[in-house]
Amino acid sequence: MQIKEILRLKPENQEVVVKGWVRTKRGQATLAFVHLNDGSTIHNIQAVIDADKVDAEQIKKITSGACIAVKGKLVESSGSGQSVEVLADSIEIYGLADETFPIQPKKHSLEFLREKAHLRFRTSTFGAVFRVRHFLSHAVHQFFHEQGFFYLHTPIITASDAEGAGEMFRVTNFDLNALPKNEDGSVNFKEDFFGKETSLTVSGQLEGELGALALSKIYTFGPTFRAENSNTTRHLAEFWMIEPEMAFFELKENMDLAEQFVKYVIGEAVKHCADDLAFLDQRFDNENKAKPQNERSEQGLLEKLKFVVDNDFARISYTEAIDILLNSKPHKKKKFKFPVEWGVDLQSEHERYLVEKHFQKPVIITDYPKAIKAFYMKQNDDDKTVAAMDVLFPGIGEIIGGSQREDNLEKLKTRIAEVGIAEESVWWYLETRKYGSAPHAGFGLGFERLVQFVTGMGNIRDVIAFPRTPGNVEF
Repeated sequence: MQIKEILRLKPENQEVVVKGWVRTKRGQATLAFVHLNDGSTIHNIQAVIDADKVDAEQIKKITSGACIAVKGKLVESSGSGQSVEVLADSIEIYGLADETFPIQPKKHSLEFLREKAHLRFRTSTFGAVFRVRHFLSHAVHQFFHEQGFFYLHTPIITASDAEGAGEMFRVTNFDLNALPKNEDGSVNFKEDFFGKETSLTVSGQLEGELGALALSKIYTFGPTFRAENSNTTRHLAEFWMIEPEMAFFELKENMDLAEQFVKYVIGEAVKHCADDLAFLDQRFDNENKAKPQNERSEQGLLEKLKFVVDNDFARISYTEAIDILLNSKPHKKKKFKFPVEWGVDLQSEHERYLVEKHFQKPVIITDYPKAIKAFYMKQNDDDKTVAAMDVLFPGIGEIIGGSQREDNLEKLKTRIAEVGIAEESVWWYLETRKYGSAPHAGFGLGFERLVQFVTGMGNIRDVIAFPRTPGNVEF
């Protein structure tokens, strides 16, 4: 039985076997109180190990980090903070941990734990984060399954740049010390494995659209990659994206689905991860108090989650958002770091003002200027804006980006030419507008951003098991 199951039992002197890793050990050589955790729950179980029953030399060997099994009686605990404990009859040591074990029972910085990412799962914080991540992941699949979507596995290796930003990792089997060259000195990719230049995908959206224009409703949920040389708390080089695509959806249905989706998955995490979120809420509160006054969150973690689930999202156009920001106190008092004017991309400070101060609820902004959005977005009749949408959350700003997709072949070809994409590189994408085109829409949500929001972790590197960032590919 796992520890989470044992902790639910009524203590009646029944025999149990507890297996796990030692978090702490206190007491004498003849009587030790050992806290064990097997990762199934935030809570440890205490084993009382007495030298009258267990060899004192074995007790002495047990230290933080060791892996052991304890066989004994489950009894009511007289100690505070625990309802049951195990009185050991025997122990088995699976693996000892020597004095160099770095995860000791004291506070470690998150920076230090990133250097020990192979061991940080054993801390309470990271155990909680990755259990929450699991339930969020499960809820994603559950939501789309219940809504009649089909899970489509889009390729990781691609010859197209869905975002048009060019920040992609190359994929090749060339010997880099002996690259085949053309007469002009450029690399001859015709001799490469795929016969052309290929990269790791930045998005499964374009391929997802192909599936939606036959299966009606699909979603992708897989790894994506960006070679962006950014060392911020919000960026990773390898991360997971959730990207639904829906035929016969226009912008309104797209917004409705996005709102329904995030409320559902966050609600599922709140329902199934109560103990972990209570722990993370307390941690968030402690971290918040240590921040300068002007950087503190006005809401606790659980308050923020309730705030999203319980409120109808405000819906405004980009033009309305700019007007609100221009008339805001921070703008008039020149407190915004970035400029506010029609045509600029909104920054996190602008998005957070709209959510946290002005509307005091999540916000969906629509109809952005065409010039700052991707080529595939549906062009509005004003020829200035596109049918785009961004969903903004407290504390984090944009969490979802999406749009109705351009289904008019000629408009799409014109836009592709404007942004400098070669038609022949996306011929297959264009053909879907040639053979039975249909209105369709979709959105993308960076899964780590969602996990970061739900767990209250300040750095995105702490919500993925092994973060990949510039200069860091350890583990």
